[in-house]
Amino acid sequence: MSTYSLQTKYSTLLPSDSGIIEHDHTNQYWRSLFYFNIYRLVISSILVIITWKFHFTSFGSYHYLLFLYAGLGYVLFGSLSMLFIKLRRPNFSWQLTIQVLGDIVFFSVMLYASGGLQSGLGGLLLVSLAGAGLISRGRMALFFASIATISLLLQETYALLTIDFYSAQYSQTGLLSMSYFAVAWLAHQLAKHTLVSELLAKERGIDLANMAQVNQLVIQHLQEGILVVDKNGNIRQHNTYAEKLLGLNASANKTELLKLADYVPEIADRLANWQGDSDISFDLLRLNHSNTLVRTRFLPIRTDSRSGVVIFLEDIGRIEAQLQQLKLAALGRLTANIAHEIRNPLSAINHAAELLEEEQLANNADPRLIRIICDNTKRLSKIVQDVLRLNRRHISKFEVIDVKEFIRNFLEEFCQTENININKFIFNSSKGYLINFDRDHLSQVLWNLCRNAWRHCRKQAGSIHIELSAGTNKNNVYLDIIDDGPGVAPQQIRKIFEPFFTTAAGGTGLGLYVARELCEANQALLEYIEGPMGGHLRVICKNSSIYE
Repeated sequence: MSTYSLQTKYSTLLPSDSGIIEHDHTNQYWRSLFYFNIYRLVISSILVIITWKFHFTSFGSYHYLLFLYAGLGYVLFGSLSMLFIKLRRPNFSWQLTIQVLGDIVFFSVMLYASGGLQSGLGGLLLVSLAGAGLISRGRMALFFASIATISLLLQETYALLTIDFYSAQYSQTGLLSMSYFAVAWLAHQLAKHTLVSELLAKERGIDLANMAQVNQLVIQHLQEGILVVDKNGNIRQHNTYAEKLLGLNASANKTELLKLADYVPEIADRLANWQGDSDISFDLLRLNHSNTLVRTRFLPIRTDSRSGVVIFLEDIGRIEAQLQQLKLAALGRLTANIAHEIRNPLSAINHAAELLEEEQLANNADPRLIRIICDNTKRLSKIVQDVLRLNRRHISKFEVIDVKEFIRNFLEEFCQTENININKFIFNSSKGYLINFDRDHLSQVLWNLCRNAWRHCRKQAGSIHIELSAGTNKNNVYLDIIDDGPGVAPQQIRKIFEPFFTTAAGGTGLGLYVARELCEANQALLEYIEGPMGGHLRVICKNSSIYE
């Protein structure tokens, strides 16, 4: 894989981060140049010290003061280079070029002052050329080798012309120049492979970061709770569904670790039991915070379960609700077809029973059997109408309704139709509210709820209270239907909205179910609210406006 292809692929992955990547590479270049200049200062200081203090005969053997001044100038050059590196002016390429050319010039002068190649100083340029090639990632490495070769040849020629009895060593100069090019070429190749490796590592790092983000996104949107617990029992990671189930503080995990035993001791106990026996099976667990029934599963992060565990919390209630929706959808299609099929013969039976009743009345016969037939056919007809109405619940014609005025008119119609004294109802509303609702659907919902309240109340004056109020967030309207009956038994609360569940002898079990479905079709909710004096039903609608 070529460097170009890696760079292209790299820039394709995260094009918006190209400035950051270039900035990181620039920092690496400057850091390398800084360390290279430290080497320059160390070498120049050593050369000056050993020449000045120990008087090495090979260093400065031809011109001692020139060598010493060149060494001191080399130290000053390195110090100025450190200052410019800190200022980062001029740019990196210019500084590297100036510094390498400075190395070549100072080493050439010191070679001349030491009597030529026999001093051994020419080998120090190999280190400078290799360092320059690696720092520049191979760029200009051969150019620096060419300049060093030319400088070496010029120094050797100048020494031949100016130093008495000097024997030019062009063969050694040629071999040393070849070594310069060899080192420069090797540095170039090594730098190229290093660059490819760096780009590949960056690419792999981006892939890992992207995978981590995707995994985090998937975990956050899973429809089950996820907890990542370390070996010390600390919650290292969790998703939003786990926060909902367990009531975890979402901001606390940014500053401090959450202890599993502190928040959910029952799950911590199960984890300890599972770590002792991984084949153990647990019953369903009801969480104290959300009162949700969950199934717990544990998965070790590594082979050793004590190094870390992923805990899955599967919401059984949500699964049951989905299954219930699927069954109800299938049941709705089936019952709608059945209702259409039995409606016509049921009408014929009812009509025939009415004719028989008229005939028996004419003959002064006992009409009780015919009345039983008529009553049951009417009951079956009502069930068919409820089923067909439920099947058409998705067809809603929204309109703005003054719910206060609507309820007043509804109570008059309801009491007149059901033959109930209107003083049995008390309607309280300090303000009027406007809601978006289908008028026929709202009438059907109130009819079902008021009929249900009348069935279970004491049937005295003021037995049924209808209260209209604003919700806690002012965006909802609460419509409460409260009766003075005994309320719903605790074991039956979860069943009251199920179809065909009824406690009344003549009930169909579809009233509350149809009312809830009609509310959902109008973006409203029907809930059972438990209270100290018994529960009641509440319709929660979206508030359009409020007026006095």
